[in-house]
Amino acid sequence: MELSKSSLVVLILTSICYVVQSTEVSYDGRALKIDGQHRVIISGSIHYPRSTPQMWPDLIQKSKAGGLNAIETYVFWNGHEPRQREYNFEGNYDLIRFIKEIQNAGLYAILRIGPYACAEWNYGGIPAWLRKIPGMQFRTNNQQWKDEMQNFTTLIVDMVRREKLLAPQGGPIILTQIENEYGNIMGPYGEEGNQYVKWCASFAQSLEVGVPWIMCQQDNAPQPMINTCNGYYCDQFKPNNPNSPKMWTENWSGWFKAWDKPDPHRAAEDLAFSVARFFQLKGSLVNYYMYHGGTNFGRTTGGPYITTTYDYDAPLDEYGNKRQPKWGHLKELHAAIYMMEQALIHGDVKDVELSKGVWATKYIANGITPGCFISNTNENSDATVDFEGAKYFVPAWSVSILPDCKQEVHNTAKVNVQTSIMVKKPNTAENEPNDLKWSWRPETLRHSLKGLGGSFTDYTLLEQITTTLDESDYLWYMTSVDTKQYVGITQEHEVTLRVNSTGHILYAFVNGHLIGSEYAPNGNFTFMFERKVMIEPGENKISLLSATVGLKTYGSFFEQMPAGIVGGPVQLIGDDFTIDLSKNEWSYKIGLDGEKKKLYLDNPEDKWYDEKLPTKRPFTWYKTKFQAPLGLDPVVIDLLGMGKGAAWVNGNSLGRYWTSYLSSTNGGCRDYCEYRGNYQSQKCQTGCGEPSQRWYHVPRSFLKAGEPNTLILFEEAGGDPSKINFQTVSVGTICATIDQGKTVSLSCQNGQSISKIDITRFGEPEGSCGRFEKSGCDSNEAYFAISNACVGKESCSIQNSENLLGGCKSNSLTSKKLVVQATC
Repeated sequence: MELSKSSLVVLILTSICYVVQSTEVSYDGRALKIDGQHRVIISGSIHYPRSTPQMWPDLIQKSKAGGLNAIETYVFWNGHEPRQREYNFEGNYDLIRFIKEIQNAGLYAILRIGPYACAEWNYGGIPAWLRKIPGMQFRTNNQQWKDEMQNFTTLIVDMVRREKLLAPQGGPIILTQIENEYGNIMGPYGEEGNQYVKWCASFAQSLEVGVPWIMCQQDNAPQPMINTCNGYYCDQFKPNNPNSPKMWTENWSGWFKAWDKPDPHRAAEDLAFSVARFFQLKGSLVNYYMYHGGTNFGRTTGGPYITTTYDYDAPLDEYGNKRQPKWGHLKELHAAIYMMEQALIHGDVKDVELSKGVWATKYIANGITPGCFISNTNENSDATVDFEGAKYFVPAWSVSILPDCKQEVHNTAKVNVQTSIMVKKPNTAENEPNDLKWSWRPETLRHSLKGLGGSFTDYTLLEQITTTLDESDYLWYMTSVDTKQYVGITQEHEVTLRVNSTGHILYAFVNGHLIGSEYAPNGNFTFMFERKVMIEPGENKISLLSATVGLKTYGSFFEQMPAGIVGGPVQLIGDDFTIDLSKNEWSYKIGLDGEKKKLYLDNPEDKWYDEKLPTKRPFTWYKTKFQAPLGLDPVVIDLLGMGKGAAWVNGNSLGRYWTSYLSSTNGGCRDYCEYRGNYQSQKCQTGCGEPSQRWYHVPRSFLKAGEPNTLILFEEAGGDPSKINFQTVSVGTICATIDQGKTVSLSCQNGQSISKIDITRFGEPEGSCGRFEKSGCDSNEAYFAISNACVGKESCSIQNSENLLGGCKSNSLTSKKLVVQATC
């Protein structure tokens, strides 16, 4: 068939367009190569389901402004395939839309398909329905597992290929990952684990995505898989093949929070130090885990005992605000790294020890300006060293970056950006909590307490996850016992009800009365429930409600970790007898009546009560209407006074709450965080003895402006909603400590302006932002100059120059540092 001239022109133009748009991704032992050019990649993790589509563009743009050139995410199997062969790619699970937002911002994407994620995500992202497949064993050389893993992974690859999102198609995806951190836990799987790793590599290659595949924490990753490092420090990591570049897929920017733990923090100085050391020692790609942590909306996003907040002390906080100084300090670090990119990826390396623990590294290449690092890995000893004819002061546990090997443009311990203190402000749209009018309704328990309404029966105490397949946190175990028949009781008798549970929470009812509840402390999911109870002669009804708070996410054979009252025993213990109910006929009911009726959707036919609002009453649903807070600042709900349960706004899940759970004081909390020395999550904590989580994120996209919004709570343990209110999160106080000759920008967020300048003082600062002590010399000249430059503006720049000293010139100062504090 002969082509017409017009058809031929179209074909040629199409081919040319494809060639122009196509991106070739390859690598060697130095770095990734994009279209044949070595590139330094600085990436950050943003998990699309832990935010909303409306938040994605802003989060990605702030990441780009912070100096990232790539965004990384896991793919969350259980969110996309909640039931076998039923798929969900809508709302905050719209993976394709998220990747396209990355592309629109001009950034690269790293897709960690897994499909096992870990990520402190329910079951590590693996669907619980896999447990019903006969012969299934997770993450090993098991055919049933490989069949399902292959089906889902292929589905994801086909989707991104169809949308032309892979780099060779002109898309942003430059790396893909198969499996995740398997090397950490593969030992107990033996040879089956080794065979599984080989199968993963072979399967990944068969998908022909056209970009490199990575395997993190997998020292035996077969070629051409690139094995990568995860951890707080990866400067000493070496790939298992000299032709693989040195990549760091998870630099933990902080740590996750559990219900029983205080808030962990990682200092900006230490995080920057870890990155600079990595690049000093021939690193080529670093990814911050997390750059934005977000929120565990719903029940399937948080793992065992993980809070609803997944803030992670990331550079962008849970709500998407810039966490200063971390965001700004890293931005300056990234700029310094990019200044010497060509030297890093092409230069020969020369190391020189300048003094004990102090090393200079020089990258030298023909025709390229050399780049240098000077690192001081001592934890306590600052150093002043001579290097190539100049002196440099390098504080302990820091790295200086000299892109031209002459001038220091960044030191990881010298923070020259603002610090922001975030504050919560009342809802100005109404007078809360007084304006909130509550209605309520009880969770229907009567059928369950009588042992009625079960879906099936069994003469065994069943494991909870395989029974519910994680369709609900809750599983009822119901039985009855005729004590007169068993042990001849003819009158009311006191006994002990003993229940051995693998948790996480248990509520026990006998003859329709709640006799007590208990939860597993400190993440120990095995406990013995014991309560005294009066039993009657004849038939006694026993109903046990077992609840989970997220499922196990990590470890060898983690899917075999049980939940619920599996196996028991469940016993009634008297003075001279024990009745073992473990082999009784048990009736089972999955979930709550309110869940099945979808009360959280506020259907008009649902009956609610407006009178005699009960408080401290377990198993109660509450509802109120409220006005959306004005402005653009992120919105939170203060649930102080509530116990444990779940919350919804306009039918959108805010996740679980457990406000009554206080953080432990183990390890202690402190105002000051020492950045020097190896970091661990207990090193720097705040919030000891306080509610594990008090404020819960309400994304603006969940709200309706100018009309009533509906809040619905299910209170499981008993709480008082009368103090609940909505607030906004904004920048309150901002501070900067500016060295002589340096320039620092001050800024508010979300359209706020700087309202006043509080402090302009020269000298070494004592105290911290918002709590500076009176020391040094106050400068009127600095005050008026900075007020004129900044007040009424959202942002301004301040240079610490001699003319700001004013009357402080004659003052006997030990330092000419300028301390500025302002209010947004």
